[in-house]
Amino acid sequence: MQNKEYNVAIIGSGIAGSTLGAILTRHGLKVIIFEANEHPRFAIGESMILETSEMMRAAAELFDVPEIAYFSSENFASLAGTTHGVKRHFGFLHHQEGQVHDPQQTLQAVIPKEPHGHELHLYRQDTDYFMMTCAVKYGATVLQRTMIKQVDFDNDAVTIVDQAGKCYQADYLVDAGGFRSLLAQKFNLRTHDQLTHSRAIFTHAIDVPAFDDGDYGLPLTMTEGTLHHLFRGGWFWVIPFNNHAKSTNPRISIGLLLDPRIHPECSDLSPEEEFFYFVERFPAIHKQLRKLKSVRDWVRTPRIQYGSKQIVGDRWALLGHAAGFIDPLYSKGLYCSFASLFVLAHQLLLAAKSREFSRDAFLPLETITQAYLQSADLLIAHSYKSWANPQLWRVYSVLWLLGAYTELIKLNCIRISSKGSRSVYCRQLLQLSLTGGGYKGFTQIAEQVDAIIESVDLQNEAQILHAVAQIEGIFRQLDWMPLPFLALLDGKTYLPKNKIRLDLFRKKSSFMRSGDYRRHFFGNQTMWSLLPAFVAEKVKYSPFLINRQQRPQMNF
Repeated sequence: MQNKEYNVAIIGSGIAGSTLGAILTRHGLKVIIFEANEHPRFAIGESMILETSEMMRAAAELFDVPEIAYFSSENFASLAGTTHGVKRHFGFLHHQEGQVHDPQQTLQAVIPKEPHGHELHLYRQDTDYFMMTCAVKYGATVLQRTMIKQVDFDNDAVTIVDQAGKCYQADYLVDAGGFRSLLAQKFNLRTHDQLTHSRAIFTHAIDVPAFDDGDYGLPLTMTEGTLHHLFRGGWFWVIPFNNHAKSTNPRISIGLLLDPRIHPECSDLSPEEEFFYFVERFPAIHKQLRKLKSVRDWVRTPRIQYGSKQIVGDRWALLGHAAGFIDPLYSKGLYCSFASLFVLAHQLLLAAKSREFSRDAFLPLETITQAYLQSADLLIAHSYKSWANPQLWRVYSVLWLLGAYTELIKLNCIRISSKGSRSVYCRQLLQLSLTGGGYKGFTQIAEQVDAIIESVDLQNEAQILHAVAQIEGIFRQLDWMPLPFLALLDGKTYLPKNKIRLDLFRKKSSFMRSGDYRRHFFGNQTMWSLLPAFVAEKVKYSPFLINRQQRPQMNF
């Protein structure tokens, strides 16, 4: 038997567990991380979004761990490495079975380049490996190929026993072990009552050509972003790592999500055969994916949704996918993980001083994690339902965009207004719930739109048309609706590439707007007081200054 004393023990060295370990050791805590497998290892969850990137920047700044920001935008490409793809838009193509794709059933949500740079497609075996090495660099003990057999709690410590019978003691245990969470099993925490129903088939592949969007009139090619092929009851993802000149990674992440109530598993087919069974149903998808070659085993899962009755207990917490998972549709899983991670890291640093490790002390983590999972579930379930009709999807997609836009604005504002205080930032972060930036005005219209989607009978064409008109009416009466979103309702198929426009500075259409909306997001700030902050961000996160940072040795 071997006894070691640690402040925090972490099960799982994925990106969430390793980042938490890096933060805690950076601030003087003794941390041990257990990993049942070893790095580098395959993982999905590769598509970044603006909210996740902003959380990474906030964690990097407020916890003084600069490496966390390396994967927050393509401006960090010199530090992040050349195995990652770029993401300059979210692309959605809505398909009808057996029909040539209609370019009007397209949505390209262009990601702003300023002030931080476009997003990345993360090659997760490298990002997770890198963050694990950062935790080691700051002082964490990492034990790979170490399976945990048992954990026991008492008033003074948690005792962890590995498969070889060695014992380790810590003040606190964080389970970041994903779906097979040891604590979720020990305490019978799993729930499966989510609204979303989807199962998955996925792999990494080569020989996937660019989608032929030459006549679509879009600002960017579909290859420059995350491509979603949507259809009734399911969707494909196409996430390229090879979509820029400096890439050294020929792989593309490929996946298919299906509602098993509409598309039950074809058990007589292999995962690969079932995947191509759906590819063949849609001419445009077939043209792009018919010749792909997988470079790893295909994975097929049953329904992937789950949650947890509790997120925290006395001396323990669930983090990331150990707490729950919905569906990768809008790439919000990492945002949920990093928001929870920020709260947990802050609470653990406080607890290390106060010696208070009770469930009550960590309830803020439970609050934010459950709120994010519930919001994601509702948004994704209703998105799946809306795909039964292209017009219904067109209007519901605006709710997704509006929720993401307002969430990002609030995240940017609270980082700036916190002025380096983790406590101030954390208090404001806890007011958020994944979409809408904590703004009551958004919550009210989201409840109206979701109620319409919930009640509409998809077998009744008249009801669908009435629902579309109702939702459009809700959006058009908003005096704080961004004009490019209204243009989508008018039939435009993309958001503008240039996000800095004169209309943003006009009194009536300023992005700051007025009234409750302005007070919630911007407080007493003015356009002229925010401009210096914008310029400072652009300079701080410019490739020139980033390239002057000390480059890590990334020998994967």
